[in-house]
Amino acid sequence: MIESCLALLLGLLVGSFLNVCIYRWPRDLSVVRPRSYCPACEAPIAWYDNVPLVSYAMLGGRCRHCRARISPRYPIVELLTGAFFFLMVHRYGLTLFAGKMCVFTPMMVALLFTDLEERILPDEFTVWGTVVGLVFAIFAMTPDGTAYLLLWMFGLHSNGWFTRLPAAAIAAALPAGLLWGAGWLYQKARHREGVGLGDVKMVALLGCYLGLEAGLVALVLGSLAGSVLGYVYLKLTHKDPSTYELPFGTFLSGAALFVVIFSKPLFGW
Repeated sequence: MIESCLALLLGLLVGSFLNVCIYRWPRDLSVVRPRSYCPACEAPIAWYDNVPLVSYAMLGGRCRHCRARISPRYPIVELLTGAFFFLMVHRYGLTLFAGKMCVFTPMMVALLFTDLEERILPDEFTVWGTVVGLVFAIFAMTPDGTAYLLLWMFGLHSNGWFTRLPAAAIAAALPAGLLWGAGWLYQKARHREGVGLGDVKMVALLGCYLGLEAGLVALVLGSLAGSVLGYVYLKLTHKDPSTYELPFGTFLSGAALFVVIFSKPLFGW
């Protein structure tokens, strides 16, 4: 339990940094310089006003200098990241697999909000996150019988370390290819883009970390949630479906986090 509580504290700090990434990367800004500042008045934020969760509560959700309202997204991201760090370490212990999930879940939290707020899925998360996931797969492969079955069909009969990387590559490429193909067909039929390249790269990220089985489940759940909730939202707001850009990455992120939470009963991780 001590390790889980320490993971919670680390997750809160990571969540605080994620908020910087969520705001700056979609705007092509550096996450290193300048130091944290208020987006409204651009006044630098002191360290004591940057303590995860505590500072937001102490300031009443407002900037100390200009009293502009601070988005509730900041404490939400910190709390979600801390909670997932706690859950992963509590469930899997201090293992490489827990570390892998503690890299994956913050990216999902961040992508959920970058797509919701800016309709952008930064390559810093999707592309480089997939690269890191492929490296993780060599040492901490997600249990995935389907990917190994496909490798077996191509003549690779072992599940040793040298087959883990191609198994993870299949888990990343196959769902992404399916989504890209669906988007291509939609564009040919409707003559407008239905799936963005960022969504395709994000699905590859899901498969790389979750495995082929769980990655496909996350893709299906995210698609269903996006279709149903998106339809309801368009009806309630009377927006034009032909021009409204659905934040599909937000639904994919939510579905991926759902899969991670219920991975034991669903897949027996």
